[in-house]
Amino acid sequence: MSFDQASIHKEKNDNAHDQAVFTPTPEQLDWHSRLHRRISNQLPAWRGRVTNLVRRRGSHKIDEVTIEQAYGGMRGVQALVTDISNVDPAKGLLLRGYTIDEVLENLPRIDGSEYPLAGGLYFLLLVGELPNLEEAMMVEDEWKQRARIPKYVIDVIRTMPMDTHPMTLFSTAILTMQRESLFAYQYQEGIAKSEYWQPTLEDSLNLTAKMPALAAFIYNLKYRGGEYIAPDPELDWSANFARMIGKDVSGYYDLCRLFFVLHSDHELGNASAHASHLVGSTLSDVYYSCAAGMTALAGPLHGLANQGVLNWLLGVMDHFNDELPTRDQIEDYVLDWLRSGRIIPGYGHAVLRRTDPRFMAELRFGKKYLPDDKMFKLVRLVYDVVPRVLAETGKVSNPWPNVDAANGTLQYFFGVREFDMYTVLFGVSRILGLTANVVWARALGQPIERPKSTTTERLEQISGV
Repeated sequence: MSFDQASIHKEKNDNAHDQAVFTPTPEQLDWHSRLHRRISNQLPAWRGRVTNLVRRRGSHKIDEVTIEQAYGGMRGVQALVTDISNVDPAKGLLLRGYTIDEVLENLPRIDGSEYPLAGGLYFLLLVGELPNLEEAMMVEDEWKQRARIPKYVIDVIRTMPMDTHPMTLFSTAILTMQRESLFAYQYQEGIAKSEYWQPTLEDSLNLTAKMPALAAFIYNLKYRGGEYIAPDPELDWSANFARMIGKDVSGYYDLCRLFFVLHSDHELGNASAHASHLVGSTLSDVYYSCAAGMTALAGPLHGLANQGVLNWLLGVMDHFNDELPTRDQIEDYVLDWLRSGRIIPGYGHAVLRRTDPRFMAELRFGKKYLPDDKMFKLVRLVYDVVPRVLAETGKVSNPWPNVDAANGTLQYFFGVREFDMYTVLFGVSRILGLTANVVWARALGQPIERPKSTTTERLEQISGV
C-alpha cells in the first residue's frame, strides 16, 4: 500500500466522517518504506519455504485427534501454525524464538528504565529481528502520529450506560473504528492477494497506536469523572497509558512496560488469538479480527485469571484478619482449600512444566518496587508453599505458578483496584500479538479456517462403542 492510497481513502470519507488517517512527514515516509522493506524482503523466502513444505510433505501427519480431545475443546491438538510465538515446556513463552528473559534484556529501553519500549517489542513481532533503539523509537514515533481516537468513537462510548463492562466498551470501540480500515477499502477497490498484508499492516499500526489512549479513556470514563486525556508526545506508548490514568510515577511506567511485553502473545491456540485468527482468515480486517479476540478474552475462563488470583489472595488476607500468615498457617489454609475440591488460582499451565518465566519477571519487579508490601509478601509466601503441596497431592502435572499469580497484585499496589479493568489491560497488550499474526497470515496467504465436524453417532461407530 502507499500513503497516496491512504490519502485517497481519507479524501473520499472526509465529507461524511471524522477521519484519523494522517499526512506523513518525509521522515515517516522513509521509516515506513524501511519497515515495509524489512518485511517484504523476507516474504519470497517465507512463501517458498511454506510452499515447499506443503508440496513435498503436505500429507505428513503432525498429530492425531482423540475422541477425548474432540469433546475436550481440542486441547493439545497441533493444528495451527504461527512463527510469532510459541510455548516451550521447559523455556516458557518464546517471542520470535527469544525467551522472556532474552526479550527483557535485549529489547531497547529509554534512559532510566529497566524495561523495554513496546515499540521495540512490536518491531520484533512484526519483523522477527531484535531492533536497535532507533528502530524501536521509529515505531514509537509512528504510533504517536496515529494515536488520535476519532471523535465519533468517543461519542459512541459516552452514549453507553455507565454500568457497561469495560471490556464491552473496549471491544465496541475497536469495532466502531472498523470504518477506518484501509484493507477493507482497498479490498473493495481491488488489490492483488500478494499485497493484502500491506494495508493490513497499516490497519495494525493505526489500531495498536490507539490502544493506550482508548483504554485510558475507558478507565477515566468509568472511574475518574469521564475526562478524555490526550497522550503526551514526550512519553513512550506504555508510559503514556500510566500517565493518562493518573499514575504518573516511574514505578507504574515500568510496570506498564513490563506488563505489555509479558501479555503480548501466547501462541495461536489460546481463545483470543484463535478467535482473532479465525475471523481474520475470512479476510475480515484487523478491527473485526481484534474485536473478536477481545470478546473471547472477556470470557471468565480466559481473561479473568489475574482477577481471580487477586480475589483469592485478598480472601487469604481477610481470613487472617489482614495479617500476613506464617508458612505453617498458609500451608494449612492451602490444604483445607484443596480438600474442599477447589483449585489454587494462578498455579498450573497447560504446556509449561516449570515456573513461568513471566511470573519470575514480575517477582523481580516486585522485589524492586514493593518489597515490603503485605500482598506481595503473600505472593512470595504462596510461591514458597503451594508448588510443594500441589506436587505432593500427585494430582497435577505442573504445580508451578503462571503469569497470573502475581500481575494483579502489582496493579493493586499502584492503585489500579478496579478489577473489571484488568482484562482491558490484558487486551491492550494482546492486540500487539493478534495484529502481528494477522499481518503474517495475510503475507503468507493463509486460507480461511474450516475444520470438519462429525457427530456423536459417527464417533460411536468408528470407536466400536
